[in-house]
Amino acid sequence: MSRIPVLISPEAGRGSTRRAAAEVLAALRAQGAEPVDVTGASREASLAHLRQEVAAGCSRVVVVGGDGIVHLAVQAVAGTDTALGIIAAGTANDFSRAIFAQELGIDAAVTRALGDTRPLDAIRVNDRWVASVATTGFSAAVNERANRMARPRGQSRYTVATVRELPRMRCVATTITVDGSSFHYQAGMVAVANTAWFGGGMEICPGADPTDGMLDVTVVADVSRRELLWFLRLVFDGRHVTHPKVHTHRGQHIALQAEGLRLWGDGEPVGQGAVSLQLVPGALSVAGA
Repeated sequence: MSRIPVLISPEAGRGSTRRAAAEVLAALRAQGAEPVDVTGASREASLAHLRQEVAAGCSRVVVVGGDGIVHLAVQAVAGTDTALGIIAAGTANDFSRAIFAQELGIDAAVTRALGDTRPLDAIRVNDRWVASVATTGFSAAVNERANRMARPRGQSRYTVATVRELPRMRCVATTITVDGSSFHYQAGMVAVANTAWFGGGMEICPGADPTDGMLDVTVVADVSRRELLWFLRLVFDGRHVTHPKVHTHRGQHIALQAEGLRLWGDGEPVGQGAVSLQLVPGALSVAGA
């Protein structure tokens, strides 16, 4: 029986993940694993425990939760030989949406988390890793507000946060450097993507592929609040990319500079000020991808 460190998010789904934890652990045991819950009393403690397991040579870790717990685990496993198994149980699950063909029940999801692995790219942001999308501007402000909200639960938190943040939206002079070539925008928001989705199902970079060795960039520039609302109606199915105020780029190294820039990745704060994002091919080994 193989020992499998398991990290369970107490916040994912606003507590629903913890209620499902016993089922996940039982399913792991039924499939021949020896699960060990390494969840700490804080995010910092959980990451420290996981890094100890990786340093000790564990071949695989399993996380239960949403994009936040995936992001935490990636800080420990990226660039190592340790594989990542994911049981999606969060509010958004954007990374899982990008790499898995379908949502599964617990038993089938555990089978997938213990199955064959595939190398996937990741984004290096200064000293942090991002698995899916890094964003700044209006989208980052919405993310920050949604994370502070206890109500409503589920995806509707992002909708409410968007409405409440809209009056504060402004476009900021932003320089984006893509593999050495610089572009200047009055940007309302910028997304640098390894995978297509963020914000609970918004297809911000429709062509983003975590196996192609490239980052996709979407810039929304010179938009009014009214235009941004129209843009948000289109982004859930990727139609926004045809809007004349949407600009796209692709590259391996992206640098962002803007006054007051705050960068969020995988729904977590990852940097501020001038930031550098580097695509690292095959940095992750993900089960069932």
